[in-house]
Amino acid sequence: MPDTEVPIIEDIATQVTFLKHASPPLSAIAPGVSTDGDPAQADAWVSTPVQDAAGLAVDAATDLVDELEPAVEWREIVIPVHLHGERVDRVLSQRLTEFSRSFVQQLIGQGAIELLVPAGGSVPTLKPATRVKAGQVFRVALKPTPQSQAFVPQAMALRVVYEDEHLRIIDKPPGLVVHPAPGNWSGTLLNGLLALDAGAAQLPRAGIVHRLDKDTSGLMLVARTRACMDRLMAQIAAREVRREYLAIVQGPWRGPEFQDIDAPIGRDPQHRLRMAVVDLAHQAGKPARTTAMCLDSNEQACWVHCRLHTGRTHQIRVHLGHIGHRLYGDTQYAGPLLEGLQRQALHAFRLSLAHPITGEWLTCHAEWPADLNTALQALGLRYNETLLPALA
Repeated sequence: MPDTEVPIIEDIATQVTFLKHASPPLSAIAPGVSTDGDPAQADAWVSTPVQDAAGLAVDAATDLVDELEPAVEWREIVIPVHLHGERVDRVLSQRLTEFSRSFVQQLIGQGAIELLVPAGGSVPTLKPATRVKAGQVFRVALKPTPQSQAFVPQAMALRVVYEDEHLRIIDKPPGLVVHPAPGNWSGTLLNGLLALDAGAAQLPRAGIVHRLDKDTSGLMLVARTRACMDRLMAQIAAREVRREYLAIVQGPWRGPEFQDIDAPIGRDPQHRLRMAVVDLAHQAGKPARTTAMCLDSNEQACWVHCRLHTGRTHQIRVHLGHIGHRLYGDTQYAGPLLEGLQRQALHAFRLSLAHPITGEWLTCHAEWPADLNTALQALGLRYNETLLPALA
C-alpha cells in the first residue's frame, strides 16, 4: 500500500484526530528511485526481493531512518467556531492539554506545526500570535523530547572497584556527567548504570546517592537495592562516609600544613554559575567544612589531600580557592592553565564506610589518573603514596 498517515483514534467531541506516523516516502530515502504513476507498480517494486546494489541501498536507507528517527505522533486539530480569531498558541495549548503554552510556542519555532490548506499540502505556522479561523486544520508533529529519552540504558565501559548484591563502587572517569541534564541528556553515568544492571531501573536515579562534577574523577557509591540506597543516604547525611580527594593547586602552600576550612557556601552573587564562600547573615548558603593537608609544594604548585565533612556543590574547589589555592585546570573558577591538562585537577581517591547492610568496614581506592600524574610531574612534583595520610 502507498505510504499514508492512518488515523487510529478519532475524538469527534474535541475534533482532534490522532495519527500514526507512517514511513517516509520512498523518494525521500532513495532519490534515484521513482514510484510516480501506478501505485501498484510501487508496491511491486518494494515487495520484490532485492537483487541489485540500488535495492540494497534503499533497504539500508530505510533501516537507517527507522533507527535514527524518533517516533513521531501526529495530531490534527480543527478550529471550532467559538475560537475564531484567537491566537494559535493559545488555541493549540487548550487542545493539547498535556502541554504548556510555552511548549507549543517552541513547537511553532521548530516548524513542527503546519496549517493544512484546502488545495492540498501545508504551510508552517510562523508566529505564535497568528490568528486562527474557524474550520482551519492544524497538524502538529510531536517528537520525544531529549528529557523523555534521558533515562535509557546506554552501554559504556565502567570501572567497578567493589561490587556485591547490595552495592557498587565506581571509579568515574573525567568527562563523564553523572545525571542527565540540559546539554547532557544522554551518555551519562546514569545511562551506563541502567545498561550495567537491569535492577537499576527500579531505583531512583539508578541508585546514585551522591555526585561528582563532570571533570572530577574518582570513586562514587551506587546502591543496587532500595534498602541499601536508603541506608547510604542516611549515612551520608550523618557524615558517616569518609570521602577523600587529591588535588593539584597553584602554589606555594600558604599557612600551616594542615588547615580546617569551615566556611559556608552559597551561590556567588557576581557569577551565577559559580558557588562562593558567603556570610550567612547576609546571603543564602549552607555550612561547609573541608580539611586540607599539603603533601608536597614548590613555587608553582601544591599537591593537596582534602577530606569532605559536608557535601556542598563545588565545595573543594571553592574552599581551596578561598584560601588562595585555585585548582589547576579549573577554568570555571579562574584556575591556572597547564598545557595538556583538559580538566580540573581533582580526584576522589578514597572512600571509607561501614557497609550499609552488613556493617563490615569498607575502604576503596581509585588509582591516581595518568593525566594528573603527567600534570604533577610537569609542575615539578611527584606522586608518593607514602605521603598520603593513614585512615583515622
